[in-house]
Amino acid sequence: MNIIKTKIDGLVIVEPRVFGDNRGYFFESFNSRDFAAQVGETIFVQDNESRSCYGVVRGLHFQNPPYSQSKLVRVVEGSVLDVAVDIRRSSPTFGQHVAVLLTADNHRQLFLPQGMAHGFAVLSPSAVFQYKCDNFYCPESEGAIAWNDPTLAIDWQLPPADVILSEKDKHHPFFKDFISPFE
Repeated sequence: MNIIKTKIDGLVIVEPRVFGDNRGYFFESFNSRDFAAQVGETIFVQDNESRSCYGVVRGLHFQNPPYSQSKLVRVVEGSVLDVAVDIRRSSPTFGQHVAVLLTADNHRQLFLPQGMAHGFAVLSPSAVFQYKCDNFYCPESEGAIAWNDPTLAIDWQLPPADVILSEKDKHHPFFKDFISPFE
């Protein structure tokens, strides 16, 4: 696998080696030994999957400590713009974001260390999104920042009229009103 560093420490793009021929393709989507050697020791305890239609924006979500999660995310059908925001107060990139196009065709994955707010926008007619987490989901520890925060100024690559949000995602605080629980 090829690891591409981003401007945010610990946030990396993972490109697997894809072996293709006239029958199709094969690749290892995860190998704990190689991942530990190239990214860091991470023990994933939960896998999640969602299906969403065009225009859905999910995020920007995180879990508060001690239930914070590192995630390894990928798309197995369609395409999404995946976004990570650094919410670690002591980080030199606090409040900055990285956006990566993840598609079923490019097979890229994004590893988000703990201390990231995460979201994605579906750019294809539908998308199936999978992610591994290193901590179990805890509803009482949920946190979020508004997807359309003017300070973060994320280009979701969707016309605002096409954005579809959950009721919960319509009511998150803006970054200027957010107090990060991450040092």
